[in-house]
Amino acid sequence: MADEFRRDAAGFGGNPVARTPCLDALASRATVFDCASSPSPVCVPARQSMATGKYPFRIGCESFHSDLPPGAPTFARWFADHGYYTVACGKLHHRGPDQMQGWLQRIGSDTAVYWPEAFSGRNQIGRRAWRGAEDIRGAGPGVSPYALHDDLTVQGACDFLRMHFGGMYGPPGDVPVLMMVSLWQPHFPLLCEQDLFDYYLPRVPLAPRGYPPGHPCVGKEVAAGSVSDEDIRRATAAYYGMVEATDRRFGRVLDTLREVGQDPGEWLIVFTSDHGDMLGDHECWQKRSFYEESVGVPLFLSGPGIDRGRSGRISNLVDLFPTLCRLAGLPVPGGLDGSDLFEPCEETLSQLGPAHFLLRQGEWKYMCYGEDGPEQLFHLVSDPQERNNLAGDPAASDVLQKMRARLQDIRS
Repeated sequence: MADEFRRDAAGFGGNPVARTPCLDALASRATVFDCASSPSPVCVPARQSMATGKYPFRIGCESFHSDLPPGAPTFARWFADHGYYTVACGKLHHRGPDQMQGWLQRIGSDTAVYWPEAFSGRNQIGRRAWRGAEDIRGAGPGVSPYALHDDLTVQGACDFLRMHFGGMYGPPGDVPVLMMVSLWQPHFPLLCEQDLFDYYLPRVPLAPRGYPPGHPCVGKEVAAGSVSDEDIRRATAAYYGMVEATDRRFGRVLDTLREVGQDPGEWLIVFTSDHGDMLGDHECWQKRSFYEESVGVPLFLSGPGIDRGRSGRISNLVDLFPTLCRLAGLPVPGGLDGSDLFEPCEETLSQLGPAHFLLRQGEWKYMCYGEDGPEQLFHLVSDPQERNNLAGDPAASDVLQKMRARLQDIRS
């Protein structure tokens, strides 16, 4: 898993510029889900919804500052209860007292408790908030603290594989393993190694100008005119550099898996992200948007019995819990919102905060913002760039009414 990784940021996602040989090789023998969405375009609720197989409003985790209650029914706990050794390397983004949530072992630096009421909202070391135009203007060569986090995660993951399959005082090698390697990048700050920045700077595409969202709930992070085209190019190059660095880190883990005598082709391998990044599209930055660049995620599964190819199934990260259970031969717990990725589905949901919702049905996307702003409705086949809001078009009124009623039915 990566963080803030756009669906179209890798070669297997159709990007002609990004160099992602490790992910591309995995995707070439996987089922790639081209219409996968995040349950929330914000890190914490997205990850905790994925962990539980339930939408944010169903688990009470609707914002960045929330978390699952201790002992929540996560897929890690379910697998551990059914005999798996569960190990999480890197980012889970828990903010409450239960930093394990079913994982039997955690490796890396993402195990710091954040209790605003107890510690007056002090920041954790190596984390800071998005600073808008300042982050874009400061993009370029450099060392991100998240790169240091990721290096520690990868080293820990490789060492775990050496210990587990080398018989170094751990569980027997035939104990089934559920291993998560979860990296921070390409999350901001927009910094990457000098050689990667130099390679991408003259090659990266720039998001088109002149298409602001024109909506009170979208695109407030960067004021219009506060960044130049050169700033945007540098930021985009740094993002691409982090994507390639992320691919290299995953490659190190797979190389170690082979070194310890394992065949990656015999493992079930999943790749995804918690959400995407606007990267200047619709003149928006960061995430927190229902546009595809933000709410869309890369997703593929490879392994024994999984066909190679691409799927247009309407998918969501909440679908991973039941899918992993079925592929591992485990019972699927009741009450999940997700469904098996290899069964038909034409509908999914995403949520931003307590009142903003996205409902996707086939070719249509409906966004409801409560009392904060007007509705949006996009037809993704005729308008894949989501520039023509049909919520006020009489010709689309039947679709609007049906999706409005369906969203209310789901929420109630």
